Amino acid sequence: MADDFKNRSILVVDDEERMVRFIRLNLEHDGFQVMAAYRGYQALDLIRQNMPDLVLLDVMMPDLDGFEVLKLIRESSTVPVIMLTAKSEEDDRIKGLELGADDYISKPFSPRELVSRVKAVLRRTEAAGQATRSEPIQIDERLKVDFGRREVWVDNELVKLRPTEYRLLYHLVQNAGWVMTYDQLLTKVWGYEYRDEAHYVRLYINYLRQKLEKDPSNPKYILTERGVGYRFFDYHKTPAGEQPQA
Repeated sequence: MADDFKNRSILVVDDEERMVRFIRLNLEHDGFQVMAAYRGYQALDLIRQNMPDLVLLDVMMPDLDGFEVLKLIRESSTVPVIMLTAKSEEDDRIKGLELGADDYISKPFSPRELVSRVKAVLRRTEAAGQATRSEPIQIDERLKVDFGRREVWVDNELVKLRPTEYRLLYHLVQNAGWVMTYDQLLTKVWGYEYRDEAHYVRLYINYLRQKLEKDPSNPKYILTERGVGYRFFDYHKTPAGEQPQA
């Protein structure tokens, strides 16, 4: 895989020069091209001017914190973003994902973890960019998905899904009626490196339910198989509008 991402550009945003040097050395060793920004506004300027393939964004910075920078990035760009967070700050990790980050890395991290996470996010981004040829699927009278056009409609309104939400829905619908385990979903949606991160699945299932379900607390489409994973109800067998059995 070393040559797959050779010369891809990575923007590192961190006010600690030692951390930037550490990241730069390890990414350049693996063939990446690295740019650096030490302030939030500087990072936004570099993104506009250079359009990097991925951004590594620290949470703690002096002028704009990482969350504010991420909000501004997401107003105009879908560039993949990995947040750099303190190991003990779970709330920061959740907040970053909710604001549109693609992943996070907890400090301190090893060079191997850094490169592995960067490559995994780039692989997911490329996979999401490849159009899936398929006919629109009318799940029931409320929900329609068109994976070829990357569109999801609920009650005749277009619903905007983030790339990770879209990939998760795709694999659930393609295996409708079958139980998808946490390991299967993590491997297919996030990559093999994430097989121990079951909380990712739970978090994004919750996001999907909030956007798709009429009553997210009593879901119809995405059903929980306790201790195992999730199952999208078998719309092939269930008449439109009929409540499937959980």
